[in-house]
Amino acid sequence: MRPAHIALAALVAAVWGVNFVVIEIGLGRFPPLLFSALRFLAAALPALFLVGQPKVAWKWIVGVGLVLGVAKFGLLFTGMDQGAPAGLSSLVLQSQAVFTALFAFAALGERPGRVRTLGMAVALAGIAVAAVDEGTSGPLSGFVLVITAAACWGVSNVLTRKAAPPDALNFMVWVSTVPVLPLIALSLLTEGPRRDLAALRALDWTGVGVVLYVAWVTTIFGFGVWGWLLRRHPASSVAPFSLLVPVFGMSSAALFLGEAISPLRWCAAALLVGGVALTSLPGRRRPAAPTADQAGTQPQRETPTVART
Repeated sequence: MRPAHIALAALVAAVWGVNFVVIEIGLGRFPPLLFSALRFLAAALPALFLVGQPKVAWKWIVGVGLVLGVAKFGLLFTGMDQGAPAGLSSLVLQSQAVFTALFAFAALGERPGRVRTLGMAVALAGIAVAAVDEGTSGPLSGFVLVITAAACWGVSNVLTRKAAPPDALNFMVWVSTVPVLPLIALSLLTEGPRRDLAALRALDWTGVGVVLYVAWVTTIFGFGVWGWLLRRHPASSVAPFSLLVPVFGMSSAALFLGEAISPLRWCAAALLVGGVALTSLPGRRRPAAPTADQAGTQPQRETPTVART
């Protein structure tokens, strides 16, 4: 990768990491489900009129929109609203890589292999350590909701793999149209119209800035640049930069929100990031046996190739 592209990948990771601090600020101004609905509404408009028609079947847009938009982000925002710290949430959410591998094995028959299996075990150990830390220092319910959000993200990753969108930004913008009405309905039912109206009436420039950041900077810019990089470089070169997200998330939460990072949390971070790194390694397969003609004219060499993941 060129230095400029490396800088772009690191910038996206920083944007996604700081996003957890911005979410924490936004939850002080909006109920979590209403906040999530506003995020997707702002992400879809006006981008919806700039990206053209959807390039995949509607069943995939609706499926990913419900699982990623309603379930994953609804649970994440609610979990953070119930006390899951921003830095810890940025870390624990990376367990989506483990859930993605598990669901891909169950739904697509993709065997993880020994290294990835080891990575999943290490990452799960990190989640366990984080759960112990959170159980002794904060509400465990918010932590459980964030873990469930990571599992939903894993499901949406498998659905996205099946959809195989040729344009990541186009796909994300159209996916953003799906969760708006369901999230508003859930907010009215669970958070109440009085609380929603009070939040909208108290809207200030900070609230507007928070919504625009999570919608345009995190979603439109972040996913747009990430998709652009993936179209120009192998996924194995781009994907590892996502491991910087919890680094930026935990450090920005400590800097801007004053969140303490306990020794247990550092241990959880090392285990989880290390496990996700192993899980993200490309699989390998043996080369096909040479034909009779090739065997007579070329030396036989072990040249492992990257398996399609």
